Amino acid sequence: MLELHDVHAYYGDSHVLHGVSLRVDKGEIVSLLGRNGAGKTTTVLTIMGYLAPAPGRVVHNGKDLKGIPPHAIAKRGFGFVPQERGIFPSLTVEENLTVAARKGTGRWALADAYKLFPRLEERRSNLGFQLSGGEQQMLSIARALMLNPEVILLDEPSEGLAPIIVEEIVAVLRRFKGEGLAVLLVEQNLRVALDLCDRHYVMSKGQVRFTGTSSDLEGDEHVLSEYLSV
Repeated sequence: MLELHDVHAYYGDSHVLHGVSLRVDKGEIVSLLGRNGAGKTTTVLTIMGYLAPAPGRVVHNGKDLKGIPPHAIAKRGFGFVPQERGIFPSLTVEENLTVAARKGTGRWALADAYKLFPRLEERRSNLGFQLSGGEQQMLSIARALMLNPEVILLDEPSEGLAPIIVEEIVAVLRRFKGEGLAVLLVEQNLRVALDLCDRHYVMSKGQVRFTGTSSDLEGDEHVLSEYLSV
């Protein structure tokens, strides 16, 4: 469903990604792991069209996304939950959700978002800046779903959240898998990634250094210590 082939990316003259290749299939949750500065967020931004692969290819359902702007990539079936959450602080919860909704019919509607996160329905009239960090993360995830995506990219969704909120978000991500979504999860919490994801890519200095299942990763002491500081 989503494939990266030998993707390179730059910030100005700085060469950040060095031949990244990965794939995420329908109904699969795949993690992107690594220390800060490894290139994980840059990979996600390249998928979403904020950076152009140069060279390399980002392919969705067999179609190359090169040259397509971020808003058009979203319309092609991508939901993006950025690390900074990106909600509109001066809009209500409900306005944040409806402003992102794709027109026409789809799998996810406002009622579905509220069913997924009942706390958002309770706070539907609250402004974005009035929400807790956990509620803002729920809103960011629910807003991405309003685009009715086939692929959803999440950048550090558990960062800074209380364990009980992390458990709630993990349960929601498991539901995504059951719904057939392809999920790429950038995550610092190794235990969450190992328990949740089908496969893992470990990055360092803009390159993929490891790919494998949770059991493969747990059994590779070199990767855990060299690239994940475990």
